[in-house]
Amino acid sequence: MRNAAGCLPYDEMNINIICIGKLKEKYWRDACAEYGKRLGSYCTLNIIELKEAPLRANPSAADEEAVKSAEGKEILRRIAPGDFCVSLEIKGKRFSSEALAQKLDDLAISGKSTVDFVIGGSLGLSAEVSRRADLKLSFSDMTFPHQMMRVILLEQIYRSFKINRGETYHK
Repeated sequence: MRNAAGCLPYDEMNINIICIGKLKEKYWRDACAEYGKRLGSYCTLNIIELKEAPLRANPSAADEEAVKSAEGKEILRRIAPGDFCVSLEIKGKRFSSEALAQKLDDLAISGKSTVDFVIGGSLGLSAEVSRRADLKLSFSDMTFPHQMMRVILLEQIYRSFKINRGETYHK
């Protein structure tokens, strides 16, 4: 429902970024903190950093699957049944910034108050997490470090709120 100013009550929307690993470099932490501060005017933002599962040197394919499975179980524990879950996957659907903004707008209108964006670790996401996703989102055919992807995602979420409010933002 829109408020008196014609805006959706985004400040009631919860955005969770569920990700594997911590940001090691200060410049990534600073960038995320800046977008976190900006997003505070539009939503409640929670960044949930989960520990990377240990992977031995020269891992086998089974070792890698075990790591993805362990990380996947931790991710799934953080997603509530009523949350709208968006997994970031290379083979996911691509959106323009305007289309992502529209998707968040549609979710808000339909009463989805919590959106979980999931960023996997260096090996990607488990099949279980991918199956749980309500939307598989791709930013590119290229692979990005998960630290960089977190910054890109936060920027696009911020851009979405700016678009939906009709506020100017650089291109």
